Amino acid sequence: MAKKAKEYLLYEGKPLLRDGNVLYYGDFSENFITRFTITETKKLKDLDVASKVTIELLEKHGDDIATARLTKKAERDSLYAALDIGVYWLEDILEMEKEFLNKAAQ
Repeated sequence: MAKKAKEYLLYEGKPLLRDGNVLYYGDFSENFITRFTITETKKLKDLDVASKVTIELLEKHGDDIATARLTKKAERDSLYAALDIGVYWLEDILEMEKEFLNKAAQ
């Protein structure tokens, strides 16, 4: 029997993975990834909604996320606001890294 490929939720073209109250955004093969930690929730009818989210831009060294170095950190009052800034940070740093590598190759 053939193995079924894992399908990930994509947000803005990159994988968004969840592990409990922690979400990871970005391609794990790249050098940077964004981690969102839901630190507080509030009830909205029957749902728990994130009311405080910590955003961390991490520089990875290899495949182990535990050894990643913190580059930027912030806190927002909703998951939407956290995703907004986290996606911007990640795209910005990946673009700067690409430009740096292009200049170094010339």
